[in-house]
Order: sequence, then C-alpha cells, then structure tokens
Amino acid sequence: MSHDDLIVTDPAICGGQPVIRGTRVPLRTVLGSLAEGDTVEQIVNSFPSLTDDVVRAVISFAAASAYDDLPSPGAKVPV
Repeated sequence: MSHDDLIVTDPAICGGQPVIRGTRVPLRTVLGSLAEGDTVEQIVNSFPSLTDDVVRAVISFAAASAYDDLPSPGAKVPV
C-alpha cells in the first residue's frame, strides 16, 4: 500500500494538516504515538479507522520525507 494513496492534505480538514484519507487522523498524531513508544497494534486499537498497513504507510511517508530533507553522505552543509 502506497503512502501516496493514503495521505491527503485538504484545507477543509484539520486545517490542511496531512491526514489519513477518509479520516481526521493527522499524521503527526500517529508519528507522535510511535515516538512515545506505542506499538502499531496500540495505535490501531486507539484509532479503529486505521489498519496496520495504514500505520506502516505513515512510517514510510515519514521515512521518505526525511530522506528528501537529508543531505547526501559526504555533502558539504553550509554553516
């Protein structure tokens, strides 16, 4: 399941924050839960509209976003 199919941004939903399609669950809520140590199962139990695959897609999206923002190895970073 691709994160591109699951994540939407709509100014009319949650102030335009990225959310999971068909829900009002912001990505930052899911990522915050993971950062606090919640398991995928705990998140799915807390948000019944989500599935394991959806939570994994959120993780994939975050990883892809971080990859896009990180300089390549050996690149000189301006100081």
